[in-house]
Amino acid sequence: MIDSATGRALILAAGGIVFRDGAKPRIAVVRLRRDKAWVLPKGKLCRGERALEAAKREVLEETGYQVSVHEFLGAMTYGFNGKIKIVQFWHMRAVGEPAGKLMSDVKAVKWLSLKQAIETLTRAHEKVFLANVGPVALKAAKQLKRQKSKKAANGARRAAKAPPAAAASREIDERRDASHTPFAAAFGGLGHLSHATTRRMA
Repeated sequence: MIDSATGRALILAAGGIVFRDGAKPRIAVVRLRRDKAWVLPKGKLCRGERALEAAKREVLEETGYQVSVHEFLGAMTYGFNGKIKIVQFWHMRAVGEPAGKLMSDVKAVKWLSLKQAIETLTRAHEKVFLANVGPVALKAAKQLKRQKSKKAANGARRAAKAPPAAAASREIDERRDASHTPFAAAFGGLGHLSHATTRRMA
């Protein structure tokens, strides 16, 4: 792809500002093996690949984590080997435990506070980008954590208030209803079916 304004080739890439839950949210930075630089997890799009899918793939390969994707944070643009590189970033959250090994290009991963992450990044344009979008992403991460905690607390309170007898009565009614389905009539009363249920920075 060529930039029509400059005539220079474009490199399209994508990545994530990835948070991991804990006592305090922590952001992933990765160390590249070839030049020992600490960078944000990201990489080039494959042919025909959408930016968001590339971002999720690159984050998995470079941090080992599957992620949930939240708001788009922006893009940074900079020169790279005589070309223009445009990297789009999304706010992401690590899900569960590591799901895979790190790709061979990555030597290590650190989970740091926003301030530590900015200080650790090797490249100036990434420091500037994270300093700008990091506070927005951090605020959103904290809000999501509060919502998750509130939802869990509400669920626990509802479960505690439900009388055991009422729960048992509902189960009996459900079984009775299931035994009168057309399926049950045809197959001797076995009517219970189960179902297994996803900016330009200088």
